Amino acid sequence: MSAAILDDLAPVEADDPGDVDGSEPEPILDLSQVRKTYSTGTIEVEALRGIDLVVPEGDYVAIMGPSGSGKSTLMHILGCLDIPTSGTYRLAGVDVGVMDEEELADVRNRRIGFVFQQFNLLATLTAQRNVELPLVYARVPRAERRRRATEALERVGLGDRLDHRPTELSGGQQQRVSVARALVTDPDLILADEPTGNLDTASTLDVLSLFAELHEQGRTVVLITHEREVANQAARTVLIRDGHLYHSHDEEVAATEALATLESGAEPDPASRIPLWEHGADEPAEDRL
Repeated sequence: MSAAILDDLAPVEADDPGDVDGSEPEPILDLSQVRKTYSTGTIEVEALRGIDLVVPEGDYVAIMGPSGSGKSTLMHILGCLDIPTSGTYRLAGVDVGVMDEEELADVRNRRIGFVFQQFNLLATLTAQRNVELPLVYARVPRAERRRRATEALERVGLGDRLDHRPTELSGGQQQRVSVARALVTDPDLILADEPTGNLDTASTLDVLSLFAELHEQGRTVVLITHEREVANQAARTVLIRDGHLYHSHDEEVAATEALATLESGAEPDPASRIPLWEHGADEPAEDRL
């Protein structure tokens, strides 16, 4: 993807986190010391290691990390597709760790709007029918489903594509249908997992512009990506590496140096100051994040 072209799309301005009266908005996501451990026989792998993250209502945050960093595991927990081994995860004030499978399924359908890299549209259904699907599962009456699906597609600029099937739409348009499907239940959170991974530069700009518009309308958006140019379009970025979450590059460097000193008693290699997924890049480390 061309970084120069993406630079033409201005990043979203971060909103003042406080209300007019100075009070903090209710967090949509509140993770405290979240850990996830997978066990296979006698082998245990700690995928998440004490994640702390607060996402206020109306925030637009990118979670950026390389393959194997733990970002997919974190996405599964944020999306209530899995639960933490320990720690607390509250979605709009509700502790999802104590929910059973039926309750988690209801949360996924009603309170979280998913946008996936692969679009996950049914090829035999029109755009309108694809957007209606979450409402079908929620047992919304047919006429109401049609109305809300039409409104959602109009909202993402596809009001003239209601009867088009996925094969009749461009990649960017298919992802817009996915966003409309995510919006149709009026969820607390839009959770986008590598939403531009299968798109060309023009379609990437198109979809990122849409997320910026949703943020300006007060939607809470969490975008998971491995691309710095994409993450830079969010209001703020947090970094994940080796199951740890860092809220700035300086925080990551400090943690890396402390770990290296603890393990070896020696000064860390200068390369450790560079995020692992950026090793080998041409620009100076201080310009990368």
